[in-house]
Amino acid sequence: MSKPHKIAFLFPGQGAQYPGMGKDFFESFPVVRETFEEADDLLGRNISDIILRGPEDILTKTVNSQTGIFIVSAALLRLVHDQMPALKPAVAGGLSLGEYTALASISSVSFEDCLLVVEKRGKYMNDACEETKGTMAVVLGLSGEEVTEIVEDLAMPDELFAANFNCPGQVVISGTLRGVEAGSALAKERGAKRVLPLQVYGAFHSGLMRSAEERLKPHILSLSLRRGGADLIMNVTGDKEESLDKIRTNLIRQVTSPVRWEQSIRKMEDMGVDLYIEMGPGKTLAGFNKRIGVKAPTISIENVKDLEQLAAYQ
Repeated sequence: MSKPHKIAFLFPGQGAQYPGMGKDFFESFPVVRETFEEADDLLGRNISDIILRGPEDILTKTVNSQTGIFIVSAALLRLVHDQMPALKPAVAGGLSLGEYTALASISSVSFEDCLLVVEKRGKYMNDACEETKGTMAVVLGLSGEEVTEIVEDLAMPDELFAANFNCPGQVVISGTLRGVEAGSALAKERGAKRVLPLQVYGAFHSGLMRSAEERLKPHILSLSLRRGGADLIMNVTGDKEESLDKIRTNLIRQVTSPVRWEQSIRKMEDMGVDLYIEMGPGKTLAGFNKRIGVKAPTISIENVKDLEQLAAYQ
């Protein structure tokens, strides 16, 4: 198998969590166990137990799921570095929360600093969910432009938002229960194949998260960032960003702004990526890549056996 010239590291976001994620790595590799233990010590709580055992309703809470996914993804990142040091990213990106792991993967921020900010992010977003009852739904079979037009035509600026442009024919809307219900109905009228409610606690990537954005802002502004060793593609713009000030601004805006994931992956394609490596729970990003139609292969590192497939590319 030919050695890839340009590798992209990809990291999943909230919604990918499940009890037991990363468990076989935890049981097989000291570096993974050490990462979990380090996180417990830094946070002063036993988040490892929630990650490994649940229960699901506790893990799914925003304050636990975001931190848990970050820890698992960061632990797998450390493991890949240890096992296959020759595999280095030329570019990295992450879906929403995953953007923080992407920053860590290019050595732009330390695990400790990133973990503490992710913990705050989860708490503030959790609080915002409790302040205003919100929800999300995925619209299947309409383009991003068509969904954006639906949001604009309904003119519910504080209740309905286009939240995630994941891949062709898959766009997520977010907002109040009333707003998402109206958006879902109009999407069906305009030819959506299906509109599926998402099992989430709130309206992420919408104006309903403004309080979380404001509370997170000082933590992002004081976050110790340095120029990374690879390119970073960011959710807010769907483009490469090198300025540390703009990276901070985008991390702040990301809480209420739509995630331009399809655009981000197309940018990586334009950069000549010839191998995508998804690290963390689930295979959602590999599925998006398939729908986007990327030419290069995508390997998802979710279980220990997945490492064998990755080793073939060294």
